[in-house]
Amino acid sequence: MITPHVKRTLLATTLGLAVAVGGVATASTAQAAATGDTKMSCSTVKITGKKVAVRMPDRGDTVADSNDRVTRYVYRGDKLKTCVIAQGYGRTYKKCGKVGYDWYIVRGGQVPITCAKSL
Repeated sequence: MITPHVKRTLLATTLGLAVAVGGVATASTAQAAATGDTKMSCSTVKITGKKVAVRMPDRGDTVADSNDRVTRYVYRGDKLKTCVIAQGYGRTYKKCGKVGYDWYIVRGGQVPITCAKSL
């Protein structure tokens, strides 16, 4: 579940990038994508790792890391709905035998993108 704090942070970041890159006209499109509009960008991911931790980012962070608290575990074959990918921008991790920096935002926290594949 995406908390209101994470939604506000994602929305502010997305709007800031949209205005900086494409002007005010693209801000409304970015706002719809950041608020989790299911018609635009939601997808299903299938867990490929054996046992994968769903982690909740620390207060004030928008992206999880390997040291954040575990809210639950998901297992190989589980299907989860995601609408947003949190980009780590250089904060790398090694999970499921691969190096990555992006995370899928799912119910309860974030899952490493290297441990799941998009369907």
